[in-house]
Amino acid sequence: MLDVVSTELSSEDIKRLQHPLVGGVILFARNFANCTQLSALTASIHAVRQPPLLIAVDHEGGRVQRFREGFTKIPPMREFGKIWDVDRKKAKQLATEAGWILAAELRAHGIDFSFTPVLDMDYGDSLVIGDRAFHGNTTAINELAFSLMQGLKKGGMEAVGKHFPGHGFVVADSHVSIPIDERSFDEIAQNDMQPFRQMIDEGLAAIMPAHVIYPKVDDKPAGFSPKWLQKVLRERLGFNGVIFSDDLSMEGATVGGDVTTRSLAALNAGCDMVLLCNRPDLADELLEKLSWKMPALSIVRLARMHGERKPADLNHWHESAEFVAAVKCVGMIGKSEPDLFA
Repeated sequence: MLDVVSTELSSEDIKRLQHPLVGGVILFARNFANCTQLSALTASIHAVRQPPLLIAVDHEGGRVQRFREGFTKIPPMREFGKIWDVDRKKAKQLATEAGWILAAELRAHGIDFSFTPVLDMDYGDSLVIGDRAFHGNTTAINELAFSLMQGLKKGGMEAVGKHFPGHGFVVADSHVSIPIDERSFDEIAQNDMQPFRQMIDEGLAAIMPAHVIYPKVDDKPAGFSPKWLQKVLRERLGFNGVIFSDDLSMEGATVGGDVTTRSLAALNAGCDMVLLCNRPDLADELLEKLSWKMPALSIVRLARMHGERKPADLNHWHESAEFVAAVKCVGMIGKSEPDLFA
């Protein structure tokens, strides 16, 4: 999965996307000017290949929401956790509505899925997770993440849980450093892994591992580790969905060697698809040097990530009283309106 440079496809983008090893595109804020342009861009990406490439985005809410103008502002997930502390039923309802809005708006613009929800525990210290996490309580995370996933499905989209087996405990940001979590496997399994276990049992379609090293388990980051991805995630937890690597251009991935070596390490460890973002030079190098035969099982898993049929435009949803009411309620989150708990 690669990115594209701007708000429309260049000839260089098209050449990369036509390469047989490319299976998807991830979009960023720089790829968005307005809703009409975004729909045109996704249509042009889907027209490049048959079957069409997957189109994804990091669109979680809060500070990680790539598209703003014309999209509902989704609050950070921690806000749902705060409501859960007061009213669990209301929090779950709002999480479902947020997932529905998020998915419906993205699907109306031709995007197949978002890399959400964050299943990491909120320990209060992480530089990169922070308010992206629902809560520090695994029951709260389980209930809210499941509710969000139900909303995503209602909007025609699968969920991607991240960052397995848990990125919330370490302070360091894997975008700019190589985080190391010194805890034992048992401590991680009894805490951070529980939301992943629960969501797998509930039918989670995809998971993204963390660029974090857990030296008591393996000297490799989880995304490069057959122990984590095959022994624990596939065998112990029984996960049979898609495993997406986190971005291989991040600092936390550099321990894997050059871009081809780290891609092979992630694929051999058990990833079905690797992400390489914001480095077209490295993308060209990877496509030139990587030799990889796609396993049939990976092809089947990835095919399930295509979004369900989308409405022609957002008017389909904006004419729905239920959808409009959901947008209003989600928009109140964090503003302390008494109507939120009416």
